[in-house]
Amino acid sequence: METIEQKNIEQKYRGWIIAVSVIIPLAVAALFGVNLRKLGYDVKPLSFLPPIYAAINGLTAILLFLAVSAIKKGNRALHEKLVKFAIGCSVSFLVMYVAYHMTSDSTPFGGEGIIRPIYFFILITHISLSVIIIPFVLFTYVRGISGSYARHRKLARITYPLWMYVAVTGVIVYLMISPYYQH
Repeated sequence: METIEQKNIEQKYRGWIIAVSVIIPLAVAALFGVNLRKLGYDVKPLSFLPPIYAAINGLTAILLFLAVSAIKKGNRALHEKLVKFAIGCSVSFLVMYVAYHMTSDSTPFGGEGIIRPIYFFILITHISLSVIIIPFVLFTYVRGISGSYARHRKLARITYPLWMYVAVTGVIVYLMISPYYQH
């Protein structure tokens, strides 16, 4: 049974989680449209970043899988460490993704035929769910660290597959567009 203190912890973070869940997508959208080179700044394109942040997405998926495996085996400490690492990877991905797009021209997808709508379906669902997943991850995390394990598990059943989808489709999007990057 949940204590009042556990509920208070979640309430304490609720405003922050909502703010972060709104600010991050807005900041990314705003910064995505800013190209420092086009604004006259002498910065080199960070064209080496896409394979790195795609690998980080892959690592995030692995960490999530291992975190679920750890908790199923009753290893709460390892589960928590793996989730923290996955959150750190997601933040690192986001920073690199924005840095790349602020210094490099966007790469258009050059695929034709049936692969084109498939790519855009994956890309659109990836982007949409990457916005939606933010409050899910944060609320799930807060419920876990506050000891609200029943509520944590209930929300994690939704968060895990969504976050896993975002991580895996991030790799797929990279693999599908990588032949069109200009080097």
